Amino acid sequence: MAVPRGTRFEVEHDQVFPEGAAIVGPVAADMEYISTEDRARGKQPKQRIDEVTGLLQWKVTVSDPSADKDRDKSISIIMLARVQPVPPETAIAGFDFRPVHFEGLTIEPRVMGEKFKYLGWVFRATGMRAPHETGKGHSKSSPMPSAADKSAA
Repeated sequence: MAVPRGTRFEVEHDQVFPEGAAIVGPVAADMEYISTEDRARGKQPKQRIDEVTGLLQWKVTVSDPSADKDRDKSISIIMLARVQPVPPETAIAGFDFRPVHFEGLTIEPRVMGEKFKYLGWVFRATGMRAPHETGKGHSKSSPMPSAADKSAA
């Protein structure tokens, strides 16, 4: 069985970031590439739109302390939203380093690298919040009740 190209797999934040994650820097629009020739002709870059959801794409750089390899300690997450997502408050005064919990997280496998190829991942999320908060309608699901719990009720 082949998995079609572009398949996105839903994952929980804690599966990808077991030691947590932190935003480093601002949330910025994910813009299409414009060559220098097109730029000289006056062509303006456009913000990318996700082909699956139709939502605008925003990029945010995230630090992952649980990553094994140095190249994976800092990754980009593509945020999918109609308006620019607002990151959680700064946790450490004077530093642009914000602990974060991503909601609606998906991963897509991708071949990466120039000379040496390796399997990488494209990360997308539909929301973010501070790790200790519960999002509107995005609370963690409780485990399934056991048979003893059902009979006690």
